[in-house]
Amino acid sequence: MKYLLAALTLAFSGSAAFAEGDPAKGEKAFRKCKSCHLIASENEVFMKGGKTGPNLYGIIGSQAGSVEGFKYSKILVARGEEGLVWDEKSLAEYIQDPTKFLGKRSNMTFRLKKGSEDVAAYLATFSK
Repeated sequence: MKYLLAALTLAFSGSAAFAEGDPAKGEKAFRKCKSCHLIASENEVFMKGGKTGPNLYGIIGSQAGSVEGFKYSKILVARGEEGLVWDEKSLAEYIQDPTKFLGKRSNMTFRLKKGSEDVAAYLATFSK
């Protein structure tokens, strides 16, 4: 029983660690993302950026492929309709390699190999 408990603790701590990022580091890493994305509520701009990609304000907790006024790939819209809701872990995985995450080519071609969990944690600080 003691060994089973230790194995389960290791298994769950490893998966949780992936999703835990540092928002301060994520803010710095997001500078690579702002050429295509901005973060802005209706009343305030938190991070100026491009409009090639969707506004990422409130992205954590939202259905994938659902920001109004943005044209997504069919696969991302389909995944959202199937129930994909962005949380820190899924968004971090997507940012690392969108094509691998979706199993098909994504409109987002940029990959953030290091720091994706930090960017996801940073974006989690902007909720609707």
